[in-house]
Amino acid sequence: MEIFNKNTYHFIGIGGIGISAIARMLVLKGKKVSGSDASQSEITNDLEKLGIKIYIGQKAENIPDDTEVVIYTVAISENNPELLEARKKGLIYVSYPEALGELSYDMFTIAIAGTHGKTTTTAMIGHILKKAGLDPTIIVGSKMLSDSEKTGSNFLAGKSKYLVVEACEYKRSFLNLYPQILVITNIEADHLDYYKDLSDIQSAFKELEQKVSETGFVIKEENYKEVKEDFELLIPGSHNIENAKAAIKAVETLGIPNEKAKEYLKDFKGTWRRLELVGEKDGNIFYSDYAHHPTEIRASLTALKEKYPDRKIVCVFEAHQQSRTRLLFSDFVEALKLADYVFIAPIFITREEDDGETTNKKLAEAINKFVPAFPVEDVGELKKKLEEITPPSPLCLVFMGAGDIYKWISYLSP
Repeated sequence: MEIFNKNTYHFIGIGGIGISAIARMLVLKGKKVSGSDASQSEITNDLEKLGIKIYIGQKAENIPDDTEVVIYTVAISENNPELLEARKKGLIYVSYPEALGELSYDMFTIAIAGTHGKTTTTAMIGHILKKAGLDPTIIVGSKMLSDSEKTGSNFLAGKSKYLVVEACEYKRSFLNLYPQILVITNIEADHLDYYKDLSDIQSAFKELEQKVSETGFVIKEENYKEVKEDFELLIPGSHNIENAKAAIKAVETLGIPNEKAKEYLKDFKGTWRRLELVGEKDGNIFYSDYAHHPTEIRASLTALKEKYPDRKIVCVFEAHQQSRTRLLFSDFVEALKLADYVFIAPIFITREEDDGETTNKKLAEAINKFVPAFPVEDVGELKKKLEEITPPSPLCLVFMGAGDIYKWISYLSP
């Protein structure tokens, strides 16, 4: 099915970081694009600036009469009113992973998968290829930061055959891709609202490996662990050194020498909400971070403790999904207790019903056995609590989670 030769498109869940990249691509191609999302966000605001009509809230009448193709996020339910309307009208409708798969089929695809690190590794590979003059198209699950574009973008339109794309494992979405080069950063238990267990997740990654062409390459830890660590990055953390090693090994298959790749990475500025330094106020430093799995939390907090040994680390955490919080509860406690102070915001719930039992209060109580931890319902309560506990020395505050906790920073920082 060729979906990219049409003229009018409507996106359901257009505010998603991945699906919004496809919307950007189509606008740049001169297509007419509209979309809806459950709430307004930084991403929907950016898309409106491109001329895309955005509807907040989802209902059948949002779909323009001249729409030819509907592209939807896999996060919506089967009874979503706009999806039902697309079917009723007999429109072409495909999921975001299916749309990405069609794009991948016609390009030389470098796919980056893994439970952790895939966003940064994708951006690193894209950065190296740009610097090497290979002019890739890049789709990444965050916004790539640069000096020329302070707000960043999750999509870069290239003119070459190369597509560098983040490959999401949720609901086996990445199996729609056709990779010539596949990077797997790591595999751990996650998305347990969909996968049965770790073995089930591993089977999905194995199936993805089998999709790599016979002339292609699969890059895993055993391949990139021998890359020498004789290089420095602007972004902190030993986990980002590992991401860089994976990127360096991947581009080596395209003929880019290790030393050249390391040189290109020296000015890599990272991505939005991946240990992103937001600013400083009253001597306190503010970071925004997407970490929402215990392993990611541990890596980010360790990196900040190493970078700021003389500062107290304050973590404001918003858990993402009750199912993940419940199933990995003890791991979350172990990871979050690395901070000096912890504030737990209400759990961000999407794709599932509130179970009425898994709460920010329970998580805070468990962490409080090790370090001071407090549940907070909003940024106003956070401000009051911070005033109560703030020690005389400057702090490093990190706002962490995959939901909208990053919005709280604007109330506290410059």
